[in-house]
Amino acid sequence: MAMIEKVLIANRGEIALRVIRTCDALGIATVAVYSDEDRNSLHVKKAGEAHHIGAAAPVASYLNQDNVMSAVSASGADAVHPGYGFLSENSDFAARCEKEGVKFIGPGSESMSLCGDKMKCKAAMDKAGVPTVPGSAGLVRDVDEALGTASEIGYPVLLKSVYGGGGRGIRLCHDDGELRGHYDSVTGESMAAFGKSAILVEKFLEKIRHIEFQLACDTRGGAAHIFERECSIQRRNQKLIEMTPSPVVDHETRERIGDLAARAAKAVGYTNLGTAEFLRLDDGTFYFIEINARLQVEHPVTELVSGMDLVKMQLDIANGEALPFEPGSIRPNGCAIECRINAEDTFMDFAPSTGPVPHVELPAGPGVRCDTYLYPGCTVSSYYDSLMAKLCTWGRDAPEATRRMLAALASFEIQGVETSIPLYRTILRSDEFARGDLSTDFLSRYGMIDRLKADIAAETREAAEAALAAAALRRVHEMGRVEAAAQAQPRWRGRPGAQ
Repeated sequence: MAMIEKVLIANRGEIALRVIRTCDALGIATVAVYSDEDRNSLHVKKAGEAHHIGAAAPVASYLNQDNVMSAVSASGADAVHPGYGFLSENSDFAARCEKEGVKFIGPGSESMSLCGDKMKCKAAMDKAGVPTVPGSAGLVRDVDEALGTASEIGYPVLLKSVYGGGGRGIRLCHDDGELRGHYDSVTGESMAAFGKSAILVEKFLEKIRHIEFQLACDTRGGAAHIFERECSIQRRNQKLIEMTPSPVVDHETRERIGDLAARAAKAVGYTNLGTAEFLRLDDGTFYFIEINARLQVEHPVTELVSGMDLVKMQLDIANGEALPFEPGSIRPNGCAIECRINAEDTFMDFAPSTGPVPHVELPAGPGVRCDTYLYPGCTVSSYYDSLMAKLCTWGRDAPEATRRMLAALASFEIQGVETSIPLYRTILRSDEFARGDLSTDFLSRYGMIDRLKADIAAETREAAEAALAAAALRRVHEMGRVEAAAQAQPRWRGRPGAQ
């Protein structure tokens, strides 16, 4: 098998930079693509060469397969790394790469298509003996069939688009009225994001944890997990904070569920890296929900506790190499936490915050890693995802990783846009986080937004009091200087007869 010599990264921002770093270390040439909006972006400057692929809107550039493949042809790249988002889970694009003789650094198109169809994937899991969430036996054809399924399994339920992802195309319904109201919106959201829609109904499980297993599958039949990641702290079904290992997964559970994850991968003929995602109930029951057929945003925490370069592993697998470890042969070393630094206003329902960033100061120090596209003078665009940086810390245990994260967050300065940093500081200082009492409804269950408001009010008072104290001290010093100056002035003494 011919070895990869030149990789085109069909993405932007920090993930494009992440792939470039590993390729540079391996001596593999890199090609960046960019839209009108990204002409001055860091990934364009760091790649070996860069090709313009269209206007700012993703549909005209990063989602435009013709333009991306034209850049592949013009550059002579022999492989494409899709990163995450955009075309990373588009089986048609993967198939096009295969047809044109370009290595797609990810799973094969057929496997990706199966993983992307939640209903078919669920059927494959049931056949393989992997436990899945109770729900509709197949696609629901209309709202009335959805209502019937909900009545059978009991409310609350989730309406889910088969072609959804990243929290899109999912609605929680507590009764018939909510289900009727959300049905059309789920269908429309899926159509807008993926160009197609099909709906299933699943039982909504109360107070659950979202735990995923990192999968690695070579082209020789080898399949293994590289630990789990706790991804329970979310907003609107999108992850905010991830960590590994999970506070509730011991070695026996890790191997048992990890074996299930590997079985799930084999059931869909999966190759390269991906994740098997599970929901965990309070009683310890795990339910499989899906396979994400790509590299994950939170992959750095796995790298920090395993010592592995997962992008390198992707490239090696694409080159036909076997997994570099035996299943069950490695264990996590310490603990790692990732905070997704998003450009958004927490108090405006996490609305995106965009515009120029005149100044940025990145955190550093032992056990600190920051993957970002930010630099002084860059711009956070309104056209793309709000993720600006992935801030990660490693420690010998969870408390040390948490302390390092709090220190890193305190030193991370981003001017010009609102960020999620204050919210993370409130979460990480909470007793609930410290004792590992996590769930997908963590923010609402423990009133984190109200706690954030209280923290900001307290910090504002402290800052005001400190400013008053500093002003008072300056006045004391000034008065002291005036008095000292007065005492130093020569005094005129009158002489006899002087007027």
